[in-house]
Amino acid sequence: MSEFDAYLFQKLEEVEQAGLRRSLRVLESAQGAEVKIDGRSLLNFSSNDYLGLANHPALAKAAGEALATFGTGAGASRLICGTSRLHEDLESAIARFKKTEAALSFSTGYAAAVGAIPAIVSSEDVVILDKLCHASLVDGARLSGATIRVFPHNNLEKLRSHLEWARREHPQGRVLVVVESVYSMDGDLAPLADIVSLKEHHGAWLMVDEAHGVGVLGAKGQGLVDLLGLTDRVEIQMGTLGKALGSAGAYLCGSAILRDYLINRSRSFIYSTAPPPYVAAAAQAAVELLETETGQGLVTRLRDNIHRFAEEAGCESPTAIFPIVIGDEREAMAAAGALLEAGFLVPAIRYPTVSRGSARLRIVVTATHSAEQISFLAKTLRELD
Repeated sequence: MSEFDAYLFQKLEEVEQAGLRRSLRVLESAQGAEVKIDGRSLLNFSSNDYLGLANHPALAKAAGEALATFGTGAGASRLICGTSRLHEDLESAIARFKKTEAALSFSTGYAAAVGAIPAIVSSEDVVILDKLCHASLVDGARLSGATIRVFPHNNLEKLRSHLEWARREHPQGRVLVVVESVYSMDGDLAPLADIVSLKEHHGAWLMVDEAHGVGVLGAKGQGLVDLLGLTDRVEIQMGTLGKALGSAGAYLCGSAILRDYLINRSRSFIYSTAPPPYVAAAAQAAVELLETETGQGLVTRLRDNIHRFAEEAGCESPTAIFPIVIGDEREAMAAAGALLEAGFLVPAIRYPTVSRGSARLRIVVTATHSAEQISFLAKTLRELD
């Protein structure tokens, strides 16, 4: 073993001793309510494919037609030769769906976050984040060079205090507040209307990550911002194309000026090869599907399944995410192992995804789960207690 590999081995051993080592599971099937791992069929309650669109024939058809016409790759960044009509059509569909002037797509949610925040604020400015914001948002804030302040999760008084401090200590700086609409590990909602009022009172801007809100909340699944009628009062909305929309990539949406500005200033957009056109076609098909009666049926079925699991498992969540907080990392791993033995894929979520001592099972209900599958999980959880 080389000195380099010996060093890495030692560090991995430390991770192992802390009960935090991870490994990849290889799926032998398509994504869905049931998956196959190591030749064994498991009921999948871990996926963010909330509406089951990752396997929907409308998306597969759109991707297949685009693949036959446009091939497998975009060729370069979009500012060189990588923009196809499909990228533009996708962004028009997103803007229409989200009721904004414009949208811009990115290869991943991480790229959207680390591309947007450093483009908008810099070392003279302040970024204020909720403590439970996704790592990509935190990293985007760090890369910006702005002064960072973090407020305890959904704590409006501390957010107010940070806003007052920012205006007092950085009177000439810009202030950007960053929150999520739905928090991915807890499934709870941001008090978004109050946050909007606070940022407006203090002359700040707001960026809302709707990664886990789109497809779940809102009249047609447009997310929490739309549900609360706040679209015109949120400067930047971010979302993913790889969760409820069943494809891959992410987007930022807002004003037409925001889109043009990001095209010129977002490093992760400028210096990344464009996503494959067939991926954009699949995402567009998903957005357009949600605007149909078929799409609305999926949203309704998801909400019915959320209610069914909450009732049968004796827990509540405003979204499809149901956390069962265990605390100890090894105990969480043992609980996940017991569920695996019973036929369920529900991995343990541990540090650094969540804070130390708050390891949990993260159960996700989707539109494609049957009533029988949901009842089976609820019964199994009761027996494990």
